Amino acid sequence: MAVSTLPPRGTSAAPVAAPSELVQHWIGGRIAGGAGTRALPVFNPATGAVTRQVALAGAEDVRAAVASAQAAWPAWADTPPVRRARILARFLELLNEERDALAALITSEHGKVFSDAQGEVARGIEILEFACGIPQLLKGDFTEQVSGGIDNWTLRQPLGVVAGITPFNFPCMVPCWMFPLAIACGNAFVLKPSERDPSASLVMARLLAEAGLPPGVFSVVQGDKVAVDALLSAPEVRAVSFVGSSPVAHYIYQRGAEAGKRVQALGGAKNHMVVMPDADLEQALDALIGAAYGSAGERCMAISVAVLVGDTADRIMPKLAERARRLRIGNGMQPEVEMGPVITRAALERIRGYIEDGVESGAQLLVDGRRQPHGDTPFSVSGHENGFWLGATLFDHVTAGMRIYREEIFGPVLSCVRVPDFASAVELVNAHPLGNGVACYTRDGNVAREFGRRIQIGMVGINVPIPVPMAWHGFGGWKGSLFGDTHAYGEEGVRFYTRQKSIMQRWPESTPKGAEFAMPTAK
Repeated sequence: MAVSTLPPRGTSAAPVAAPSELVQHWIGGRIAGGAGTRALPVFNPATGAVTRQVALAGAEDVRAAVASAQAAWPAWADTPPVRRARILARFLELLNEERDALAALITSEHGKVFSDAQGEVARGIEILEFACGIPQLLKGDFTEQVSGGIDNWTLRQPLGVVAGITPFNFPCMVPCWMFPLAIACGNAFVLKPSERDPSASLVMARLLAEAGLPPGVFSVVQGDKVAVDALLSAPEVRAVSFVGSSPVAHYIYQRGAEAGKRVQALGGAKNHMVVMPDADLEQALDALIGAAYGSAGERCMAISVAVLVGDTADRIMPKLAERARRLRIGNGMQPEVEMGPVITRAALERIRGYIEDGVESGAQLLVDGRRQPHGDTPFSVSGHENGFWLGATLFDHVTAGMRIYREEIFGPVLSCVRVPDFASAVELVNAHPLGNGVACYTRDGNVAREFGRRIQIGMVGINVPIPVPMAWHGFGGWKGSLFGDTHAYGEEGVRFYTRQKSIMQRWPESTPKGAEFAMPTAK
């Protein structure tokens, strides 16, 4: 296979490469490995065509990346934070120049619409902007005269080599939750991106090198579970960040904790949106359509359950069904398209299976995404018949015992549950084992306040359907949606990628004579 060639600088849209292109690793500041190794096809989900291959790292590739990071991090940790910030600021400038080309590349491998891919890159840029303030974020505390002649201060120091394992649904944004802060704090970072859409990782690696980042401080190992297990087994890797499904998050957390590593493992979601009878129904309708079907539902913050309180269901369901049928679905590079394909044929078949299970469980299927909106023919897009297409799917009269309610589907399937009152809605949401995000639509300030206080979910929106926090607040769920103690990015990210050191100091002139056998106190 031919060696991977990255998209040229300055292009407004990244063309899909020839099928012989091989996406490789980035180790020691350059493209590395790949030829003669295991590989998987990378598809354009809109056409179903193989557009490139991705090399799958073996244990030796991971060891090479970790060794490169281990060699690079001491000098990088000794680099003053303001100089680290200047390199990240240059990377920020380059990433802004390449944002549309990177977004087009993401659309070609993921399938999301181009405007959504642009938004993903923009959110990654916002976290990078936050990381550029690392000199302020790393400031410690100082207390003079904590005891006779003794001063005490704290500082935060980097861990060393850290790793990130990221999902297919945000190949730019989620890595940016991790590596900008990790690098800014003085660590060396090894990224294992999804093998489904791997090319964005190499674009960012190239731009980091162009910005002046020393070789080895940022590495990329493409791959599958072999690469993940090698990172978890590497004693030099001090911390692991992960975003993905809850079962895998639990596995990462267990393996990492057993090896003595820090772990933040963000898992799956079953995000509810509660619609109260007093809500602005048109706003709620817009929110449900965009949050349930945007990016084909392949978001960890997608709304997958609508909780309709009182008579809300009777008033909103007909409009919701009509809007779902009218959703414009097609190639994400076409500006009028609202939803693209799902990521792979395997994902398509898995989601179809959930739809069939919902029907068998007794839920009312109002809109069947497996078929054309007005007819019984299989759903497809003209001119792209081999793509991984599924239309918007809408269920009514879903109950808490159904599999389509309990499990994360990760596709364009919205389940509607009817409840009599606000208390029942809160009880339903709190009983679900996943606790990533939730929203409530209401005009009642007291309902909004009580919802925010009583709901047992990590991220809450009041009349905001997808409450993804800004870069300086941090991202993370509760319950089975997060394994570990810290959320991603924000000040919690700084704490995760550093450890505190407390220093107490006094000088001989203020040291009392004789041995001291009592516990020191402030005296």
